[in-house]
Amino acid sequence: MSTTIAIVNQKGGVGKTTTCVNLAAALHDLGRRVLVCDFDPQGNATSGFGVDKSTLSPSVYEVLVDGAPVEKAIVATPWADVIGANKSLAGATVELISMDHREHLLRNALAPVADRYDYVLIDCPPSLELLTLNALCAARRILVPVQCEYYALEGLSDLLTTLRIVKRKLNPELDLMGVILTMYDGRTNLSMQVAEEVKRHFPGKVYASVIPRNVRLSEAPSHGKPVLSYDAWSRGAEAYRNLAAELDARG
Repeated sequence: MSTTIAIVNQKGGVGKTTTCVNLAAALHDLGRRVLVCDFDPQGNATSGFGVDKSTLSPSVYEVLVDGAPVEKAIVATPWADVIGANKSLAGATVELISMDHREHLLRNALAPVADRYDYVLIDCPPSLELLTLNALCAARRILVPVQCEYYALEGLSDLLTTLRIVKRKLNPELDLMGVILTMYDGRTNLSMQVAEEVKRHFPGKVYASVIPRNVRLSEAPSHGKPVLSYDAWSRGAEAYRNLAAELDARG
């Protein structure tokens, strides 16, 4: 049975896409079958796997809005299968408003292929709107990347409130899988203080594997590949291998 995981935080720049791409590649290295659904109109997870956003046909937008077969949207890469996104997804929110069962369109779209995979990872946009709501209704678990910087916890109470509402009214299977500390710099007191604060707010939910600030993580997307292929022995690659092993061991 597959585990569908939404990687979500309404704050931008916290490492959602970096985590989605590199966690998928690391799980693949463990022998797991992984599908990535890029659900952010920026399409950065798509290009992060070397997929050309401009040539997607169909993209996740056509699957969601036009009912295109999801099988035709899947692109195979060396690291994961990918359902890509591009800027056309930005207009989907307006179009979805008038559609029946609009919160469950992504779940219904993924249903025919989900069980072919061990993990389905959904890269969410940096907001709490209808696209993110669709991802939360499609997922069984959520991962929350939190950057080790000032204001790290800002907005998380709104996210948790949304999760509770979705769980109560739309998706009773939804649960918080864990919190991932990103952009960690062990040389600074701030990173250590933020890490302790996050652990206090999410007891037992913070992964031991933390993602450091690492230039290789920043460079890899421009080469269209995960850091595990760009520089397999960098600190960033090692961190995502550790995270994948920890996540997979937790089930």
